[in-house]
Amino acid sequence: MTVSNSDRLAIRWTIGNVHARGFEMLRLSVACAARLFGPGARYVVCVNSVPLPEAQQRTAGLPADVEWRETTLLDAPKVLLQHTKESLMEGMGWKLVPLRTHPERYELALDNDCILWTMTRGIQAWLDTVDGYLFAEDVDRCLGSFDALCPPGSFNAGIRGLPPYHDLQSSLAAVLEEVEHRSGSRADLTSEIEEQGLQAAAMLRNSPLYLVKTSEVSICSPFWPRSPELGRCGAHFVGMNAKHLPWSYYDRPADEWLAEHWERCRPALYQKAGLPLP
Repeated sequence: MTVSNSDRLAIRWTIGNVHARGFEMLRLSVACAARLFGPGARYVVCVNSVPLPEAQQRTAGLPADVEWRETTLLDAPKVLLQHTKESLMEGMGWKLVPLRTHPERYELALDNDCILWTMTRGIQAWLDTVDGYLFAEDVDRCLGSFDALCPPGSFNAGIRGLPPYHDLQSSLAAVLEEVEHRSGSRADLTSEIEEQGLQAAAMLRNSPLYLVKTSEVSICSPFWPRSPELGRCGAHFVGMNAKHLPWSYYDRPADEWLAEHWERCRPALYQKAGLPLP
């Protein structure tokens, strides 16, 4: 399949101080993306919370030319710093640092635990347009205080697509201003759910908007209502970055469920990435 505008596309990931398998997922995500989108796209990994050389070493060899960027709070946009505390700029919050890596290009932001190996209808349609937007579905609605600003449905910030030159900071600022007007108080991003809700509210008001379906890219986890199976086009391994989950599922530690689930999925993922299984 020919990928529209692949030579005008930048794909970005964020990686920080996560579980060791988070770096393995990043390697697989980059490898699969390089096979899918080709050499014309640019591939960028933004590193926070760990030294850049350490992140490169832990990710191991990548079968693509990748631009590595070290990011700090100095790179965070003003709109985020005004509504959060330094101690809370972790997890998904770092996906917005910086807001754009290549403003002149289509930009596809992927979580490091989101692995795509086949083109989805939504991504193809987004790249076919001049001014389209892209977001992902979820199996559960977790949008925090931004819920009222979002349309019906469940949404996930693990996949985000912007057209060239879109001013994301203005979009986020408009949503925060609206939430403050509704509540009569300052809007604070106090959790990853709040940050996801902010992104969803900012993205879902754009048009044309295309969605990546959960049947295409599964929300892949052993914990219901998520699916233990890979999707037709990819899988988003939510929760896999956590170093420790302090709870049990069916009287068994959550960490054991995650480790077992990852080991079951690894062989198929390495095959799709065209890499030998370590």
